[in-house]
This record gives sequence, structure tokens and C-alpha cells, in this order.
Amino acid sequence: MQSNLALGKMGRRTNVRWKISILMWSAIVINFLDRANLSAATPEMMKDLHINSSEMGIIMSAFFWSYMVFQIPSGWFADKIGHRVSMAVSVGWWSIATALTSLAHGFGSLIGLRILLGIGESGALPSNSGITARWFPDRERGKVSAFFDSGSKVGTALAMPLIVWFISNIGWRASFICSGLLGLFWVAVWIWYYNDPEKQKYVNQDELNYIRNGQIKKDGLDKDQPMKWYQLFRFRNIWAMCFGFFTLNYAIYFFITWFPTYLIQEQGMKMMTMGFVAMIPPLVGMVSEWIGGWLTDYLYYRKHLSLTVSRKINLVCGMFLATTIAFAGLVNSSVVAIILLSISYGGLAFAASALWSLPGDVAPKNMTSIVGSVQNCAANFGGILGPIITGFLIATSGSFITALVVSGIATVLGALTYLFWLGEIKPIKL
Repeated sequence: MQSNLALGKMGRRTNVRWKISILMWSAIVINFLDRANLSAATPEMMKDLHINSSEMGIIMSAFFWSYMVFQIPSGWFADKIGHRVSMAVSVGWWSIATALTSLAHGFGSLIGLRILLGIGESGALPSNSGITARWFPDRERGKVSAFFDSGSKVGTALAMPLIVWFISNIGWRASFICSGLLGLFWVAVWIWYYNDPEKQKYVNQDELNYIRNGQIKKDGLDKDQPMKWYQLFRFRNIWAMCFGFFTLNYAIYFFITWFPTYLIQEQGMKMMTMGFVAMIPPLVGMVSEWIGGWLTDYLYYRKHLSLTVSRKINLVCGMFLATTIAFAGLVNSSVVAIILLSISYGGLAFAASALWSLPGDVAPKNMTSIVGSVQNCAANFGGILGPIITGFLIATSGSFITALVVSGIATVLGALTYLFWLGEIKPIKL
């Protein structure tokens, strides 16, 4: 500790928080790599296991049944037990479930394995919200939220060419085994390195002061919580956050579930071509989210706009930009369709940079993970409904046009929610 204090006095502030942010980001990369694994493998699995599009829509949706139900328990667990344990349990659980998917033999077994996957993955994003509140000053919340959530875009993008390569060379079952092993390696690194700021052996006093002096709420210094989790539903902003995120999830899960099949069936692409083209919207989304995270912090701390205005610029503009998904089904050119879908994904990611800042902005002390889990729980009704509705619309109409228009309508409703329903953004007090 003396050497750490000496470093602090010399002004050589450590940057342990950003190393932790890389671990947070990589966990979400693996999270969405595992989640998108099924999406990339869907065309081969449907043929191999004799599953039709309506059944596959139900299988895709099954993940969200448990993912949604376990959101609030996972957020409560993270705030009460601590994020070192909560993240290790979450990533370890879903990695084992991913590897076991290689043993699937039909409709029923796939539903059971997707439910197991959803239980494990439910803890990742709420835990990351809580880690952000503990490890970062308020002025960096937008940037780090955008950074760790951009892992979802990277994971989705990497899944396509990587898993398609595995499928083409050694079969779809091997892709699930390899991605599961990757998650277990991450767990070992996390347990070795992570702890709360006051307990982390590599952080010096200068960085600790920088973190704590830059926080309105000092999350993690004690276990006190000013209210029960269900009392959060007394507040308008919680309801607005839940519905707004629902509309965003409805649209974005088209890309995570049905997008590869869209490229093959609707646009007539070969498997390897699909793998690389499917990377484009998520990579656009990654860059867009980083820009959004920088912008919302810049407007608040440099331009001195209110936190409400700084967050709503991202939320409202991003959701309106995402409406281009509705027009992708109405054009004849594959290139134009991909451009419109990429713009839509970029808009959703631009909004997400502020969306994942909101739990830290509004949560009572030591309740950031639970607020994040409440928001994410409601949002994943979109994950449940989206794949099923899309699969049904494809089966009945024979095309993706109606499904894309419905997604566009959802993004309009999201923009209006953040503009009018979401009120002043400030910490909730009972």
C-alpha cells in the first residue's frame, strides 16, 4: 500500500479501471458470440435437425424466456454479493450451456439448452452497469457504457465469419464447443484480476481518489440500499426506460436472430458471403456507439448541457435514425438494403450508448445493477416477441418485408418514448 500511495503522490495515476473495462467489454463480446452462434448456424441446423422456420422462431425466443425472468434476481445478486462473484458465475454458467448445445438432437433439446443459456447470460449486462457505477467517475459513464456494450456488436460481427468457417470445415457442433471454452478461460482471468476499487491490489490512491471524488453516489462503500427493488416501479422514468429499451431490443434482435437467414433466403447469398456481409451492420454499430458514448459525456461535462438533454440527444436521434430498417424490405437492390440496415443498426447503437448510462444516472445508491436488470428484463419482451413474430410473418407471407416494417414502427415508438415519456434524468429518491 505504501508504494501505491507513493505513486499517487507523484501523480502517476494508475488506469486499472480501463483494464477492467476491457474485461467487461470482452465478456459482452463472448456473451453475444455465444448468443449469435445459433443465428449463424440456423440454416445448417434447420436442415440437419429437420426444424422449420416457425419452430426455429420458438427456439430463438426460448433463450429470452429465462433471460428475462432471471434479470431481476441476477441484478439483486450482483448488488448484494458483489460483481467479482456475479460475473464469474454468469459467464461460467452460460459457457457450459453453450458447449452443451453441441449435443442438441432436436426441437425439445434445443429449447432446454437455450433456456439454460438465458439463465447464465442474464447476469452480464446488469453486473457491468454496477461495475461502471463503482469503478468510474460520473464524467466517464457514457464512454465506458458505450465501450462495454459495443462488445455486443463485436461479438455479433465476429460470430458470422468465424462460425461460418467452423460450420463449413468441421460442422456446427464444433462452433458451440469452442465458444464455450473461450468463456471458461475468461472466468479464470476475471477471478484473478477483479475486485472492488478499495480492495484491488493494482489500483493506487491517486486513481482511487479520482474515481470517488468524481461520483455523486459512492456505490460499493457499504451495502445500504434506500428502497426495495419493487419500489422502483413507482417512478415514471423506470417505466419509460423499460418501454424504450423494449422497442430497441425488438428491432436489434432481428440482426441477432434472423439476419443471416434474411441474407441467404431474401438476398440469395452463399454461406461464406453471408458470413462477411453480416459483419457490416454490427461493425457500423460499434463505431456509432463509441461516437455516441463520447458525445453524451462531451455535451454534459464540456458543453455543460443538462444530463437530461445530453442523454436524450443520443436516445431520440438514434431511435429515429433506426427507422430505416422499415425501408430495407421495400428496395430491390441488395446493396441499398444492406446500407439501410447498417444505418438502422448504427442508430440503435448510438441510442444504446446513452441507454446503458441511464441505470447509473437514475439508480439509488447501491442499486445500479438492479435498475439495469429491471430495464433489461422489460426490454427482453422484445427478444421474446421479435423472433416469434418475425418467424410467423416469414412463414405466412413468404418474405421479410412485413417483419422489417414492424421493426421500423417499434423504433418510432421508442423515439417518442424517450422524447416525451422519459422525464428529468436524475437519481431516484424515495
